[in-house]
Amino acid sequence: MRTFPRRRLAAVALAAAGALLVTSGCSSDEAAGDGKITLTVDVFGQFGYEQLYQEYMDANPGVKIVERGTGGNLDEYSPKLTQWLAAGKGAGDVVAIEEGLMVEYKANPNNFVNLLDHGAAELKGNFLEWKWNQGLTADGQQLIGLGTDVGGMAMCYRTDLFAKAGLPTDREEVSKLWPTWPDFIATGEKFKAANTGAAFLDAATNTFNTIVLQTAGNAQGYHYYDTSDNLVVESNPAVKQAWDTTMAIINAGLSGKYGSWSEEWVSAFKQSKFATIACPAWMTGVIEGNAGPEASGKWDIARVPGDGGNWGGSHLAVPAQSKHQAEAIKLVKFLTSPQGHIGAFKTKGPLPSSPQALADPAIVEATNAYFSQAPVGKIFGEGAKTLKPVYMGPKNQAVRTEVENAVRTVELGQRSPDQGWQDAIANAKKAAAK
Repeated sequence: MRTFPRRRLAAVALAAAGALLVTSGCSSDEAAGDGKITLTVDVFGQFGYEQLYQEYMDANPGVKIVERGTGGNLDEYSPKLTQWLAAGKGAGDVVAIEEGLMVEYKANPNNFVNLLDHGAAELKGNFLEWKWNQGLTADGQQLIGLGTDVGGMAMCYRTDLFAKAGLPTDREEVSKLWPTWPDFIATGEKFKAANTGAAFLDAATNTFNTIVLQTAGNAQGYHYYDTSDNLVVESNPAVKQAWDTTMAIINAGLSGKYGSWSEEWVSAFKQSKFATIACPAWMTGVIEGNAGPEASGKWDIARVPGDGGNWGGSHLAVPAQSKHQAEAIKLVKFLTSPQGHIGAFKTKGPLPSSPQALADPAIVEATNAYFSQAPVGKIFGEGAKTLKPVYMGPKNQAVRTEVENAVRTVELGQRSPDQGWQDAIANAKKAAAK
């Protein structure tokens, strides 16, 4: 899923997060009233496991699966998971770990079951190599989690708003409008001049994250931290380049200024308040959930400006505190199998990190009716095997939050671009030092 709030988040973020907190006291070793073993799965966003859970329970009648946190915000989920792990109780039998937080959790590998001790090594070929490696500790001796999705990158857009602005609506023609980010800005200025009543894009923070991951992936392979875990926000040209491009987008007045993952942002989907949104594969499920059935067929998917990119992706892990480790490990293997990846993709759109799944006709030939029958398997799948991952350092999520908060202050007119950049540097340093 996504990174953040990622891989993946829906309209019920606040309510779901509240439900997660309410249920957090439930013990994962409690048995269901019918004598079945209850496996609790902690997630955030939309992983698309609903049908897979049912299939698993049908095949394993002694197991009941309860998922917590669906639709929730990663910013709320992660601190709670950290708290549970530190306390040695409260976590689910299976927990999702977002890619930006994996390094932090791997620093304490004893909090998790080593999946290499339970036959996971034979599954290595089921995952893209870099995705498998993300789940390994630095010494390669422990496997913390098995991979779920990867992000991929595209740009989702409203065909009805593009038509209203006098712009092309065909996805191939739209893709030709913005081979580069300056072209994207120029297209946005044309859209803005048409006075459709909608903004060109949802939020500058989402666009910034897309650009910085794309730029870093095509350069050094890292953004906020280098591969030696040194904070490099100030010195990494990829971060500054992404900042400057985002400032140009803000200065052009193209953002709707809807705070990502906020209630206002969710409402903006329903009210057709913006025309484009940076769109990793998992975002398609978020858009559909937020915009609702009435917007079906009004969305489509074009290529992202620039060259590729990857935003999001997670792993499933089994906390050492689980009272049902063997059953939990079996469930993790099922959910992250090639067929598990395909099932999740069909339900909510997260792009598989399994080469077998990516090559399966169910993915290759997949279209999405909600997105005007866009060939999502082709759009997202073709580049998945050559995605260039970006290294995430030990306090990546906290640092990212501070940098994006600085973007937000400029977007809202509270700080100048130069002031915002200095805030980003200073606050990132503070976050990294905590």
